[in-house]
Amino acid sequence: MSADEKTRAKTEQAKGKLKEAAGRATGNERLVAEGQVDQSRGDARQAKEKTKDAFRH
Repeated sequence: MSADEKTRAKTEQAKGKLKEAAGRATGNERLVAEGQVDQSRGDARQAKEKTKDAFRH
């Protein structure tokens, strides 16, 4: 996994978790949903990079 893509994935996941937590704390369902989407994007990016790494070896 390239370091840049790995960092992007982790950042997206962390951002999503923060948004979701803030949304839950304030009762903002839209913010909760955005946080979940960001986490999913980070998970997908990470899975894509792991798949690419598996085929390189």
